[in-house]
Amino acid sequence: MSIKVSDYVLQRLREWDVEHVFAYAGDGINGLLAAWGRAENKPEFIQARHEEMAAFEAVGYAKFSGKVGVCAATSGPGAIHLLNGLYDAKLDHVPVVAIVGQTNRSAMGGSYQQEVDLLSLYKDVASEFCEMVTVPEQLPNVIDRAMRTAYARRTVTAVIIPADVQELDYTPPGHAFKMVPSSLGMARSAPVPATSELQRAAEVLNAGEKVAVLVGQGARGARAEVEQLAHLLGAGVAKALLGKDVLPDELPYVTGSIGLLGTRPSYELMQDCDTLLVIGSSFPYTQFLPEFDQARAVQIDVDPFMIGLRYPFEVNLVGDSQATLQALLPLLKAKTHGDWRKTVEKNTARWWDVMQRRAAVDADPVNPEYVVHALDDLLPPDVMLAADSGSSANWYARHLRMRGEMRGSLSGTLATMGPGVPYVIGAKFAHPDRPAIALVGDGAMQMNGMAELITAAKYWQGWQDPRLVVAVLNNQDLNQVTWEMRAMEGAPQFLPSQSLPDVAYADFARSIGLDGLRVEKPEGVQDAWRQALAADRPFVIDFRTDPAVPPIPPHASWDQIEAAASAILHGDTDRAGMVRQGVKAKLQEMLPGRRHREDRPGAGGQE
Repeated sequence: MSIKVSDYVLQRLREWDVEHVFAYAGDGINGLLAAWGRAENKPEFIQARHEEMAAFEAVGYAKFSGKVGVCAATSGPGAIHLLNGLYDAKLDHVPVVAIVGQTNRSAMGGSYQQEVDLLSLYKDVASEFCEMVTVPEQLPNVIDRAMRTAYARRTVTAVIIPADVQELDYTPPGHAFKMVPSSLGMARSAPVPATSELQRAAEVLNAGEKVAVLVGQGARGARAEVEQLAHLLGAGVAKALLGKDVLPDELPYVTGSIGLLGTRPSYELMQDCDTLLVIGSSFPYTQFLPEFDQARAVQIDVDPFMIGLRYPFEVNLVGDSQATLQALLPLLKAKTHGDWRKTVEKNTARWWDVMQRRAAVDADPVNPEYVVHALDDLLPPDVMLAADSGSSANWYARHLRMRGEMRGSLSGTLATMGPGVPYVIGAKFAHPDRPAIALVGDGAMQMNGMAELITAAKYWQGWQDPRLVVAVLNNQDLNQVTWEMRAMEGAPQFLPSQSLPDVAYADFARSIGLDGLRVEKPEGVQDAWRQALAADRPFVIDFRTDPAVPPIPPHASWDQIEAAASAILHGDTDRAGMVRQGVKAKLQEMLPGRRHREDRPGAGGQE
């Protein structure tokens, strides 16, 4: 019995162990939709509210599962809508395959409705592999190469299938001239650098007295090896945001995140080291790394295209992080844990005390730092976390301590607004037995998070663990941009661009069968988290937070401070609040002593 091209596409995806396709319907993929019906919805068609959200969900699925995420969309506008999510995947090195429709072959070149030159449009985002299927015999090769390339290069690939081709009878490639047969599967490879290169790296690391390590998401599979290396070298370890879950923050030498959203001990680690080892990270902000003539440096990365970037490395090792460290460790000499390691651990312990005090500063009505800090002790050990871009990412980076099997991610390189809610939805399809939490600003929630709650409402009853918590930091301000205007431009807040309407997010959640509540006082923060984490369905917490709490780095330069002061002088609408909260926040870094983690701020006054 013959099958259609569309049937074969879904069959081949199943053979690649694809279980979910995040998508939105349209007549450009009607053939595929009909095939889904004949295939009893396998792989499962997950209906997003918008194609961009489908792409973000595929990214979230890939980030939290380690498998290729697959998304699909119709021709023209549907294919265009996928692009932002696909660029998020490409820039964060996440394997995603996009399957998109196209107008009939007979209409191509005729300025037909929804005709877009998709091969040109996708040339950059799917630069490693982007092909259009024009005859059935191109399959299965095109699907196989899209999957294999996405896995191998950790990138985006695309398959374009015209609507009429979807309806053709499938004919496999023959044993003939200009036919390209194909096969399934891809064995995992773990490349290791040459022994001579490993010896060069060991010489640099052994010679150092103050070793700093920076890990990114590429080191995620090498946790044990990174811990062993840090012990041998007496090193401190900072984490790029995409590598926040590589090492637990319970380790006293782990200084936390680095960069604009980072911690002070990570900044100090880089300022004072004499040796730098970067593992699986392409952290872009060179100014947060050591001075170029300060430290000898080694990089480990599996991708030769990403090697040698960001810093004048003395040794560049191209290899899998775990396999490379396993080969490197026997060449390293154990160092005494002297003043360097003690200083790193002291600075880190003090930082967590500062975060405790900053969270306890009173605000109007609620301090967003306290909202996130209060969550820290309540995090389930297997939680999956996502932060949206904006000030919520600052508090995610600084206040949440990863431990156990916790996972976390955000839009690292593209830093796009809007992926927080679809990320955790994708994560729930990757691990339906684990809880998930998204920290999002009200700007991102209004942009697309509210609509995507409908997707959660549609599917949550199929998850073994129904807990999906969306925490909205509702300050009625596009807060990160507001503070960037103040600190970088010396410009006051421009209300027509920055002011947001207040929305009843929890009420909306309840209206579609989910649950939620609004919190307007600090006394209600911990109880709200507990209620949400005990809920029997997805839960939205609308936290009314103070926009005057500054998300600027704890190591802000005097130029930035002077620029923010200039914003005040030029008539910022929140001048009194930002001065008050900024002074309070910075004051906590200068206060001695510690607080107990269970302490919490009262209704008024500062503790």
